[in-house]
Amino acid sequence: MREVIFSADDFGLTESVNEAVEQANRQGRLTQASLMVAAPAAADAVRRAKALPGLNVGLHLVLVDGDSLLGHERLPHITGPDGRFSTDQAGLGVKYFFSPAARRELRAEIEAQFAAFAATGLPLHHADAHKHMHLHPTVARMMIEAGRKHGLKRLRIPAEPPAVMAACGETVSFGDRALYAWTRLLRLQARGLEVPDQVFGIKWSGHMTRERIKKLLPLLPEGRTEIYTHPATARDDALVKLMPDYEHVAEFEALLK
Repeated sequence: MREVIFSADDFGLTESVNEAVEQANRQGRLTQASLMVAAPAAADAVRRAKALPGLNVGLHLVLVDGDSLLGHERLPHITGPDGRFSTDQAGLGVKYFFSPAARRELRAEIEAQFAAFAATGLPLHHADAHKHMHLHPTVARMMIEAGRKHGLKRLRIPAEPPAVMAACGETVSFGDRALYAWTRLLRLQARGLEVPDQVFGIKWSGHMTRERIKKLLPLLPEGRTEIYTHPATARDDALVKLMPDYEHVAEFEALLK
């Protein structure tokens, strides 16, 4: 048996992202979206989601390259003066692992983001993390602990099978294989939670076009597959600045029937 779930990340980042999520759910194949609770258009995303009974919304936990909820005063060791997390994912990973002060702030922010999601009144369908930061074992542990308090039942594990990507004609690197192997640790930490058998969107992040989806679908393994996307109806200034090479509009169009 094969089950395919199409999801959207960065819900709440901009209104063009929110509009794409709404349209792709009403007119296309999108059934799942992950909300950035501290993002500029989060309130607009929540308003739209409440009018979309067929959209399952989860938390897109932001702990790198994005806005924090608690701000720099509460998170002086892990955010800049503007309250944003650094784009240096490796550097933050080291802090999260080795610094007790950073870990205290990390836990507070994770719990605050789950609490903020609960405050929206939306049912918590799932959780994942921006740039898959929950592959970090410290982040994963805190995320799962906080999530369970809020009724978390499902977690994305970004396990993209290298053999399938090779069959799609992609060059599979040692890093791709190492990342796939590393996801086994998160799978162990997530015991008791529902997880997809495989997830696609890593190799083609920002470029999950209609042509690539068409190529991928016949090659999907058995089980539950999540294909995640970054749709938007337009490339507004924020998206151009944050993700200069992403094909947001093409990804949106790929989700429409």
